[in-house]
Amino acid sequence: MTINLYSDTQTRPSEAMRRAMASAEVGDEQRGQDPTVNALQERVAELLGKEAALFLPSGTMCNQIAFRLHVRPGGDELYTHRVSHPIVAEAGGAAALSGAFVHPLDGDRGMFTGAALQAAMREPGNRYHPRSRLVCVEQTTNLGGGRVWPRATLDEVLAVARRHELRTHLDGARLLNACVASGESAASFAAGFDSAWIDFSKGLGAPIGACLAGSRELIEEAWRYKQMLGGAMRQAGIVAAGALWALDHNVERLAEDHANARLLAEGLAQIDGVTIDPATVETNIVIFDVDGAAGLVERLAADGVELSCLGGRVRAVTHLDVDHAGIDRALVAIAAALR
Repeated sequence: MTINLYSDTQTRPSEAMRRAMASAEVGDEQRGQDPTVNALQERVAELLGKEAALFLPSGTMCNQIAFRLHVRPGGDELYTHRVSHPIVAEAGGAAALSGAFVHPLDGDRGMFTGAALQAAMREPGNRYHPRSRLVCVEQTTNLGGGRVWPRATLDEVLAVARRHELRTHLDGARLLNACVASGESAASFAAGFDSAWIDFSKGLGAPIGACLAGSRELIEEAWRYKQMLGGAMRQAGIVAAGALWALDHNVERLAEDHANARLLAEGLAQIDGVTIDPATVETNIVIFDVDGAAGLVERLAADGVELSCLGGRVRAVTHLDVDHAGIDRALVAIAAALR
């Protein structure tokens, strides 16, 4: 059996989730007539402390619609971390779809400080510069190793944003991982952001979907861009039911994924040739250094252990389809491959 640590996007719906999806009440979600989609949107809006929410096919679409909502045509600048998902994995969408000039910020493990954002601000009214407009935070940090932004750091960034009248967006692909790891509520993490979203197709185990939340006015406009980007899904209650089931059953169990990630990191630290500090693992993402990373990932795939290669580093992501025994098997395979 394959141990798939490539990503938490590899999760498969459980039999119970499939039953909930098969029996879902449905209607035309584009016309607001799918009761299951409506229930999910109301649930997420409440969860994130916002007025309204919109069900979308993917988290990438959540980001791209949010950027289009916040960024004005004509040279506005978007600030986000250099290794955040909108920069490394969304095909330049912010520039292509919103005309945004993307300003990458540096910082430890996928996070930047309020001071770093302040230093990047443009001089107001300078016609030679892009116009500072939007800041985006990724919670947790994907390529930063699943780190949780501390509330204090978020407050510093938001304070700078308010001072410069920036719009603010929370990329919450793994927001609920951050909540389980920290004890902070999703609404607390989303507080102060004009828009925020959560994903259902990662650790929560649903097959598709994400929800973007914000003010009623903002979400009404988001519907327009959903239509423009071809996102109408019609009888989408079938997939929304999977997301609702996940919110009911798969949030607290994210702690198991975090425990398995720490177990993996501690085991990796004992293998010759691997460099990792287990203390840096906070949620479900484990990134380690090893010579010949690409070759190692290729050899392990042939042995039934799937990881991803990030240049000279290797990433493993725990999720509900990999248990404690799977972690043990992966560690044995990695040690053997390096020998």
